[in-house]
Amino acid sequence: MDKKIFWKRCMSTLAVTVGLTLTLPGAPLLAADKVVKIGNIIPLSGPSATVGEQGKNAREMAVAEINAAGGIASLGGAKLELVYADSESKPEKGVGEAERLINTEKVNVLTGCWNSSVTYPTTAVAERYGVPFLVPVSVADKITEQGFKNVFRIAAKDSWWTRDQFSFIKDMSAEFNTEIKKLAFVYENGDWGQGIAGNWVKLAKAAGYEVVLNEPYPSTTTDLSPVVQKIKRSRPDVLMMVSNAADAILLTNTLAEYRVRLKALISSGGGHADPSFIQAAGKSARYLFDIVEWETDVNKPGAREANEKYKKQYGQNLTGEAVDAYLAMYIIKDALERAASLDPEKIRQALADTQLSDGPGMIVGYDKVVFDEKGQNKEASLVMVQINDIGNGLERITVWPKSARRVGYTPVFPKP
Repeated sequence: MDKKIFWKRCMSTLAVTVGLTLTLPGAPLLAADKVVKIGNIIPLSGPSATVGEQGKNAREMAVAEINAAGGIASLGGAKLELVYADSESKPEKGVGEAERLINTEKVNVLTGCWNSSVTYPTTAVAERYGVPFLVPVSVADKITEQGFKNVFRIAAKDSWWTRDQFSFIKDMSAEFNTEIKKLAFVYENGDWGQGIAGNWVKLAKAAGYEVVLNEPYPSTTTDLSPVVQKIKRSRPDVLMMVSNAADAILLTNTLAEYRVRLKALISSGGGHADPSFIQAAGKSARYLFDIVEWETDVNKPGAREANEKYKKQYGQNLTGEAVDAYLAMYIIKDALERAASLDPEKIRQALADTQLSDGPGMIVGYDKVVFDEKGQNKEASLVMVQINDIGNGLERITVWPKSARRVGYTPVFPKP
């Protein structure tokens, strides 16, 4: 037989054999073909769509960086692949999409869902299937109090947010010698708002404040005039709020329209931290205080550079929620490197053992990510910012804790 014909037949047989091997069930993929599928259930339409889009952008920026740096080395350079599902801020939609991502898309890890009312039932789906679920930011305490072993949360829970809001009021009252007696609570009527308001009531009672208004409202409302009239009649010293983006803008502008007098307005991140808030509320937002996990002037290595990159790509600053989503991808990368496997139990254990203190994702205001036995990041902490114009237009300025206050800035308290 001609040698050329012989070798051609040998190579043809080898190619067929390799092809069959790679298509057999359970056959190992070549390293270059490996992917880790991360399912992301976030609101891409509905009242929380702008926050969902920010989280999507932050995830994509992080994953692009991770993949460009070689992917997951312990998995042969496997690349991360993001798969999205729109929750529409609806619990039933989130649950259905979790089923689809697990059973049809075959994702290895889940993240989401921003809205606590969606995250709470959706984590139960992941737990049932044994799929690790990393929650970047959904603050209802009960999310990590279900006894689940597959659920891990990066953000501070809402009881910590409210605890720090009340510490802030006490500290500012002392610093500026201003008496605060009466509080009003106004909040969206989902799990997030109700969870925070429940903690407000307990803390107010313990601190001896009088609660003159406790008013929920639907975040889809187009008219908050009745709520604002109640605020005005109740004459509080401080108004505390929980809102999504659209209702945060509407509430702030309606308060200005009705000329409601207050010593301070204190919000809870979410819609008030959305970049569209300052743009749409304008000068009506001036002097408002907002508690968040992160701000652009936070003094952490890499934070300024990450924010500049994000702003260049997406036209807006990073928000606390977006930073948590960005960090989530690096936590997953860290866990996968240590797990060196796509076995869900090994990924879960690696997440449980997380001790992340450096790297590109650690641009948050605290120094380490460590999950407790319930899956809560026990190192998460918060900062308070004030919206003000000090010469370059309205901006968000870190004011509390006092040790983190922007150098040279004195908070405006009480509100003029």
